[in-house]
Amino acid sequence: MAPREFIPVNAPLLGGNEKKYLAECIDSGWISSEGPFVSELEARFAARVKRRHAIAVTNGTAALDAAVEALGIGPGDEVILPAFTIISCIGQIIRAGATPVLVDSEPETWNMDVRAIEAKLTSRTRAIMLVHLYGLPVDVAPVLELAARHGLRVLEDAAEMLGQDYRGRPCGGFGDLSTFSLYANKHVTSGEGGLIVTDDDRLAETCRSLRNLCFQPERRFVHERLGWNLRLTNLQAAVALAQLERLDDAIARKRRMGARYARLLRGLPGARLPLPATDYADSVYWVYGIVLDEGRGIDATTAMRRLAEEGVGTRPFFCPMHLQPVLRRRGLFASERYPVAEHLYQQGFYLPSGLALTDAQIDLVAERVWKVLG
Repeated sequence: MAPREFIPVNAPLLGGNEKKYLAECIDSGWISSEGPFVSELEARFAARVKRRHAIAVTNGTAALDAAVEALGIGPGDEVILPAFTIISCIGQIIRAGATPVLVDSEPETWNMDVRAIEAKLTSRTRAIMLVHLYGLPVDVAPVLELAARHGLRVLEDAAEMLGQDYRGRPCGGFGDLSTFSLYANKHVTSGEGGLIVTDDDRLAETCRSLRNLCFQPERRFVHERLGWNLRLTNLQAAVALAQLERLDDAIARKRRMGARYARLLRGLPGARLPLPATDYADSVYWVYGIVLDEGRGIDATTAMRRLAEEGVGTRPFFCPMHLQPVLRRRGLFASERYPVAEHLYQQGFYLPSGLALTDAQIDLVAERVWKVLG
């Protein structure tokens, strides 16, 4: 019997100018962060998301870390962010000595419940971190209005939303600082990489300094501030630039993939499929998630194990911040509950969603999902 085809949860699509641009790096000798593809990527990326500045860094986590530092968040400050997100969002808040304050999610969009933010404000609140998740953006307008009314900074994590719009305006265009990831499962990838974007000249200058060890122009090895080495290489920028050239095709492809999954899985019993649209955005289906009803008697872990046995790669939804062992050991969130985030974590997972996924593979995945869950 022929072995069952295993369909991985992600495979990138590298069908543009990646090889050509990498060859230019090698032929020219420009492989470090000083190469010309870095500045070209920054200029084109900023234009794409309609920002004045883009600063390329090593990954999306580094982008968040530098952004939190650039905003001057520190001891005594509070930052509001979703309970349901990746741990990258909270790391620098804690390392800076600030206090993370969590809000629950919306069950329909899986994003942070913006209606819950105002009740969490105190005199110490310094910033709100928006995190767009999985396919649909956060409802941004109420957050911006609230932040303006209370004099708060907004940090927008758009790692999963490059190419997505909110009411016709690009995601990544809303925060004082906004961040992106170029990890292998993103719409534009360089394997690893990230960008910070802003319209604020001073914040841009600070972020550029932070990514480069805070070297000073006139006294290079004399430092007034601690930074990081977060520089993106010319090789990585070359790959990302080739990917960025095909972003519109990637988004159209993702939406076709999402629509195909939705058609094939319609009626799957006891399962919530991704919301295809809201009044402010159509989903880009960065990943295609499924949330199982608790009444089915099967959780995400069991479903994922059974799908793996059928040759389908999956990945769990994020573990909420208030359930993270490393944070609980620090005494954070000890008595806090966020029921929607907990439900998403326990019952949610996503199917193969990479840009290289073929229609035939989607059909196979759907067939095996029905076999396991139908």
